[in-house]
Amino acid sequence: MRRFGVLLVVVLMGLVAAPAAASGVRRYEGEIDGARYRVMVPDRWNGTLVLWSHGAYGSPPDRIALTDRPETEAYLLSHGYALGASLFRTPVGWSAEDGLRDQIRLLDWFRREVGTPRRTISAGESIGGATSLVLAERNPGRFDGALSLCGATAGGAAYWNSGLDVVFALSVLLDVDVDLVRAADPAANQARLVEAITKAAGDPAARPRLALAAALADVPGWFDPTAPRPASVDEQVDWAVVWLRHFRAWAAGPARADLERWAGGNPSGNVGVDYRRVLGRSDERALVTRAYAAAGLDLEADLDRLAAAPRVAPEPRAVAYLARTSLPVGRTPWPVLTVHNAGDGLLPASNGTAYADRVRQPERLRQYTVDRAGHCRFSAAEEIVAFRTLFERIGTGRWPTADVTVMNAAAAGLGPALQLTSNPLTGSDVAVRPAFAPFQAGLYPRP
Repeated sequence: MRRFGVLLVVVLMGLVAAPAAASGVRRYEGEIDGARYRVMVPDRWNGTLVLWSHGAYGSPPDRIALTDRPETEAYLLSHGYALGASLFRTPVGWSAEDGLRDQIRLLDWFRREVGTPRRTISAGESIGGATSLVLAERNPGRFDGALSLCGATAGGAAYWNSGLDVVFALSVLLDVDVDLVRAADPAANQARLVEAITKAAGDPAARPRLALAAALADVPGWFDPTAPRPASVDEQVDWAVVWLRHFRAWAAGPARADLERWAGGNPSGNVGVDYRRVLGRSDERALVTRAYAAAGLDLEADLDRLAAAPRVAPEPRAVAYLARTSLPVGRTPWPVLTVHNAGDGLLPASNGTAYADRVRQPERLRQYTVDRAGHCRFSAAEEIVAFRTLFERIGTGRWPTADVTVMNAAAAGLGPALQLTSNPLTGSDVAVRPAFAPFQAGLYPRP
């Protein structure tokens, strides 16, 4: 049969769309056991396959992404790299478990229908950045390297514990009635929290408490990817509020309910947690100290309130589920490259520190920061240079120079069309300068 002018071939595990070559690239689309996929193979394939793991979607995407930026996809294809990605059987929400299964099934399909890659790279972003590592750790003989962009490399349990910390602190310090876990009405629960955050943002006596809640999860006072981090306390608190309202309040709403369905219960807890210690580990503790001092408030008194508040215990089976499906444990028989934004309020750069502390062969790990605010706010040029750095390490057995000046010059040399990133403030792309920097991040606030 024919559909959209493309010959569909029925195979054992799904439908494969194999169109005629266009611009020197063969495109395959289909479904494997309920999971849609897209694969692109250049006619002059160099033998390397990049298998891309996507992050958590709030709604199904219009297209199956093969890289973070579409320009990166075009660049890699034009340089002979094959690209593939499964959308996973459950494309929306916390579907890390599906990713581990569906990506391997796609790799099996690729070997059967296209050919056995000479090298296979596991790459991904956000929660997919953790999936890319767990996938390779579980199947070490099938991968040759891994690239994690803005990844949840501290692990899913750490991420959701930090989410609980934020919601717990807001509920106590703002005196707002929210369910910390297992919300009866997740959407209404999140709405109550957002309303409380919005109200507190206009109250000089409450604003430092917002900064404290944010700092417990390393949420920065920086959001605009086109500007440097603000100097003033007020501006930084304003941006921390944006992160809280639009990105961290999710931990009280449908996103947590979705996670709890996957995990079979609540995986987050704060019994015995010392929030003075958590704040002491945070890269944002200086902002909290300055905000409290400027407002004339007693930080110690608020930390005492947190210490005295009732706590939540996790359910062991749910904790085990997250450990099994989203915790990179640091087994690295192949090189790994991680890149984080310096001002990421969803998955802070301290995720990289947590991962590095677990890596058993540190010489196989290379980490960088991109000195820019936002979650996964990279240009295609930065993404391409990261890929090229990993490719060189795999090909030569040695990491290239770690000089970020050289890396930024290489990114700039790719031309202005590749210097774009998405601006969440406008919803459109904006030009940025290459901003690789040496990896610098403190300890992840919540082990």
